[in-house]
Amino acid sequence: MDIAYIPSPSTGVVQLGPIPLRGYAFCIIIGVFVAVWLGNKRWVARGGKPGTVADIAVWAVPFGLVGGRLYHVITDYQLYFVEGRNWVDAFKIWEGGLGIWGAIALGAVGAWIGCRLRGIPLPAWADALAPGIALAQAFGRWGNWFNQELYGRATDLPWAVEISEGPNRVAGTYHPTFLYESLWCVGVALLVIWADRRFKLGHGRAFALYVAAYCAGRVWIEYMRVDEAHHILGLRLNVWTSIVVFVLAVVYLVLSAKLRPGREEVVEPVSSGGAGAEGSSPADADAAAEPKDSEAGGKPSGTAEAEREPEPEPEAIEAKKAAVLTKGTPAEAEAEAEAPEAGKG
Repeated sequence: MDIAYIPSPSTGVVQLGPIPLRGYAFCIIIGVFVAVWLGNKRWVARGGKPGTVADIAVWAVPFGLVGGRLYHVITDYQLYFVEGRNWVDAFKIWEGGLGIWGAIALGAVGAWIGCRLRGIPLPAWADALAPGIALAQAFGRWGNWFNQELYGRATDLPWAVEISEGPNRVAGTYHPTFLYESLWCVGVALLVIWADRRFKLGHGRAFALYVAAYCAGRVWIEYMRVDEAHHILGLRLNVWTSIVVFVLAVVYLVLSAKLRPGREEVVEPVSSGGAGAEGSSPADADAAAEPKDSEAGGKPSGTAEAEREPEPEPEAIEAKKAAVLTKGTPAEAEAEAEAPEAGKG
């Protein structure tokens, strides 16, 4: 009996002349663009400047790719560093193999550097980008479909994915765990957007909610996978990682809400100086300040000199002194001083 299933691509590479277009890389690139686009909209809505998210992503994305690859190579070293394997394959990122934990951890380091250069708090930037990262993961998981990897146990469900015979895989129909995780990430993005609007999450709590929600889904999805992995106490390594990171994210949510409630009022510093001050020099500022100084101290010095009364003539001064000596009044002294002048005329 024929069963329904999701067909897998016959190849994950399309040749455009001499240039190979790889489905895995294409999905990651789409995810990055979606994350930056949505993050920019949320950042501007919080009072930030357009383009800031993209500027910081220039730091975060390369760091994240390196971190994701390092995590995969370290936790799956047997694929590259044992007898019969080629260690050069560890650099072939286009063949798949990015660990989300390493991508987020080292990507955060790159984002921290970018935020420091812009004078921006990293938690505020992470809150704006959180749902976008979840959507980026949703797109990125379809890269596993192109590579026919990260599927689950065999099943005959109508939405099973068909896997063809190849290295490290057996032909058959399996649970499409890449699809489950993709849909889960879309749900996480919607959850973060709703909770952020409803509760005004700030200081990194929207990002912490994304991390906790993603880890909750990763536990059961990881449990379904059948690809080779390290086990600790009967559980896959990524299951333990999800549990630990989930607990840390929840603890941060609780403590942050108590210690720093509410949301940041300012997420990006404004440049110093207003529009009227642009292009002005210190000399212009001094010149503009001079009228205020003269107003505060009275009339300008030039005006004061002009209005100052002329000094009396020496003959008038001598006449006043003589009047005082003879006990005369100042009026009589002035009359006597004027008399000689009249005679001269």
